[in-house]
Amino acid sequence: MKKVLVTGSAGFIGSALTLRLLQRGNSVIGIDNHNDYYDPAIKAARVERYINHPNYVHLRVDLADGPSIRDVFETYRPGRVVNLAAQAGVRYSMENPLAYINSNIVGFAHILEGCRHTDVEHLVYASSSSVYGANTATPFSIHQNVDHPLSLYAASKKSNELMAHTYSHLYGLPTTGLRFFTVYGPWGRPDMALFKFTKDILEGKPIQVFNHGNHKRDFTYVDDIVEGIIRTLDRPAPSNTEWSGHDPDPGSSLSPWRVYNIGNNKPVQLMDYIAALELALDRKAEIEMLPLQPGDVPDTFADVSDLADQFGYRPTTPVEQGIKNFVSWYRGYFD
Repeated sequence: MKKVLVTGSAGFIGSALTLRLLQRGNSVIGIDNHNDYYDPAIKAARVERYINHPNYVHLRVDLADGPSIRDVFETYRPGRVVNLAAQAGVRYSMENPLAYINSNIVGFAHILEGCRHTDVEHLVYASSSSVYGANTATPFSIHQNVDHPLSLYAASKKSNELMAHTYSHLYGLPTTGLRFFTVYGPWGRPDMALFKFTKDILEGKPIQVFNHGNHKRDFTYVDDIVEGIIRTLDRPAPSNTEWSGHDPDPGSSLSPWRVYNIGNNKPVQLMDYIAALELALDRKAEIEMLPLQPGDVPDTFADVSDLADQFGYRPTTPVEQGIKNFVSWYRGYFD
C-alpha cells in the first residue's frame, strides 16, 4: 500500500483519516504542530490512538517551517499527500489574520514544493465551503465562480486552490481540493458549534445562536468526509480534455487539477440541529439569540453530484445518528 503523508494528523479530520489509512494497510507519516488554537490535550489524546502503530510515524512540524517540511519530504518520500493542516476558524481570522497567511498560504506553498521535488503522485488538500462567500445560489456548485470570499480564512482556502492549479499546470502535479461542509462528529474541535453547545447545555449555561437561529448548514459526519478523502486520494486528478479557455469551467482544468464539494447534500436548520442535540442529551437548551456575525455565511448546501458521479460518493450518516455518536463520545471522554 502507498506511503501517505497526512498533515494535521492530530486534528479532527486528520486523526480520523490516519486511523482509516492505517486500518487498510497504508504507512502514514503524520505531521502536526500541536498549536494551542484550542486545547492541545485533545490533540494528544487523538494521536494516542495510533502513536504506537508500527506503520505510523508522528512528527511535530509546523507547515510554515520550510526547511523542516523539505526534510520530511526528502526523508520519507511519500507517494501521496493529504494536506489537512491549517489555521481554522472564520471568526478568529478577523482577530489574527497573519496566522492564516503563515499556515494556510506560506505553509501550503511548502507542501506544494515538497510534492514537486519528490515526485508525489497525488496531493489532496482541504478547501472549504467558505470559498462560496457572497454566493447565494444554492446548492453551491463547483462550477460556480467563487471570487467573493467573506473572511480571510475563505480567501486563504481559495488561494490554495489557485496555488494548486499553478503547480498542476507547471509541474504536472495532480491535485484535488475538497471543499468541506461543516464537519462534525466524535473527537471534534472544541471551537465548533456542536462541541460548544454540548458543553454549555451540560453545564446549564445558555448557548449562543447567531443569525437568530436562521442558519442552514450542510452538516457532514466525519466518517463520510473520510470516505470521500479516501476515494479521491486513490485516483489522482485527471485533466479535463474538454475544458475550454473560451468558456472555462471553474471546477476542472486542462491540467491535472480538480475541486469537489464534499457535504451531506441535505442542509439542516440550525434550530433542528439543536433539537436533535437536546434529544441526545435529554436536556433542554437555554438559548441566547444573536445577530449574524461578520464573515459568516447564512446558509450552506453542497451540490455533490460531481463527487457522486465520478467516485460513487454518497454520505450515509443521518444528522440525528451523528449527534448521538458525538454525545456518546463526549460523555465518555470527559467523564
